[in-house]
Amino acid sequence: MLTRRAFKAALAGALVAQGSDAHAVTRAANRAHPVGSSGVGLEGQRRADLGRGRYLNPIVSGDHADPTVLKDGANYYMTFSSFQSCPGAVIWHSQDLVSWAPIVAALQVPIGSVWAMDLIKHEGRYYLYIPVLADAGTGIYVVYADDIRGPWSAPIDLHVLGCIDPGHVVGEDGRRYLFVNGGRRVRLSADGLATDGPVESGAWQPWQYPADWVVEMFAPEGPKLFRRGEWFYLVSAVGGTAGPPTSHMVTAARARSVHGPWEHCPQNPIVRTQDANEPWWSRGHASVVEGPGGDWWMVYHGYENGMRTLGRQTLLEPIEWTVDGWFRARGGRLDKPLPKPKGGMAGPAGVPLSDAFTGPRLGLQWGFHAAGRDEAARVRFDGDGLLLEGKGRAFGDCSPLTCIVGDRSYEVAAEFEIQGGVHGDFHCGLGVFYNERGYAGIAFSRSQMLTYGYGDEQRWMREEMAVSKVNIRMLNRENVLTFHYSVNGQPWKQHAWQMEVSGMHHNVFGGFLSLKAALFSAGVGEVRIRNFVYRGLQS
Repeated sequence: MLTRRAFKAALAGALVAQGSDAHAVTRAANRAHPVGSSGVGLEGQRRADLGRGRYLNPIVSGDHADPTVLKDGANYYMTFSSFQSCPGAVIWHSQDLVSWAPIVAALQVPIGSVWAMDLIKHEGRYYLYIPVLADAGTGIYVVYADDIRGPWSAPIDLHVLGCIDPGHVVGEDGRRYLFVNGGRRVRLSADGLATDGPVESGAWQPWQYPADWVVEMFAPEGPKLFRRGEWFYLVSAVGGTAGPPTSHMVTAARARSVHGPWEHCPQNPIVRTQDANEPWWSRGHASVVEGPGGDWWMVYHGYENGMRTLGRQTLLEPIEWTVDGWFRARGGRLDKPLPKPKGGMAGPAGVPLSDAFTGPRLGLQWGFHAAGRDEAARVRFDGDGLLLEGKGRAFGDCSPLTCIVGDRSYEVAAEFEIQGGVHGDFHCGLGVFYNERGYAGIAFSRSQMLTYGYGDEQRWMREEMAVSKVNIRMLNRENVLTFHYSVNGQPWKQHAWQMEVSGMHHNVFGGFLSLKAALFSAGVGEVRIRNFVYRGLQS
């Protein structure tokens, strides 16, 4: 990672463009935040902890969907769907449920698109149950570790086909079970590393909302189970995770036995976005956890109003237990600061995205999109930056190196040096990437500048120029991209095209992803990348 001094130096160099200093760029980029004034953390990124015992959602900004939370003594651990990014299943740590920082990637090999997981601890061992969408369909894997920081095991296929969203529970009979989507479950072996019987239908009955509600689809999913007193509680989602803003919701059921019968909470849904004017859309997929001071909380995800490109972000809402043994949400629309959980200790929050690429390995902020089995072989460190070998033919098929961003406006910059002896089609660059059909950015070969927009190269914009080294800077001002570049140490120039990318999200392209900052290297050749710099621009 960059030291503070190196970061400031790199940032100063990256922001020299057409007479603008850093303060002028910030003033031009900052706009009002619709859900209140966030705290400012690392690199200008927004921070949930506002000080004075209050916080403002999101607790983890950017695309951190389907949170699963584990309370382990005074520590909390959480992970999220990592989809096609590898390394994946990054585990985050907190001691107050508000300040979170990543500690390890539990999944080091690509096994498909990783969806909503369940992180649990049983008899001293940590387990992560991982649903995967792969060429053969959907299935569930498990990895385990005796220390949360690893090493984590290789993935083990449980051969549970057609199921997603596992929720682990130990029944009153002492047996282990995974509840999955669609009201089903499967029993596990005592060690949790194999199934012990077939997938059973009708293990739980999803709650049905009124027929006239505007939702995406029924889609009962995300069962998360816990035991409190004499009751087992099953918290699940229905309504679809995207689509209309009013789709997703949190529902609850309970039973005295994991074998049922399950009764629905009379106040269902516990949480639901009521209209498109709310600051958070499609709120759902909750985990319920006891706070450090004995109060109780829900952690779930939602889309930020008007910013679907950021993906589903992680939200924290207080709940209270009622005299009849149910719980209800107490956070309202989540548009205002809330009191932090009682007790606990504030710790590091977020992750620096800037990277000097000194090695010896990629930081936890980075992941290859749609990584192949040998993707890691594309990366080398030699003490003078990151050497990234080309792949594919263009931005869309080269498995770019991406990082999740969580700010409505931000700026990134990097230095590129094209290495000798490369094929004429080789090019490298900087941009934003959703998936193989949605991306935008600029790139350079030894002889041309290339422009990507609308998920394709705009060949009519190719511009001839001799290039060996180039600095690229990208400003994303609430989904409007502005690029500057400096070739071979010459003065900075603004790229001729400012790109609007607000449509690059799930409701257009599918995939449940987000628009990430991306470094890419395409064709036959290699590029040396130095001093990737990130800065969030807050109001």
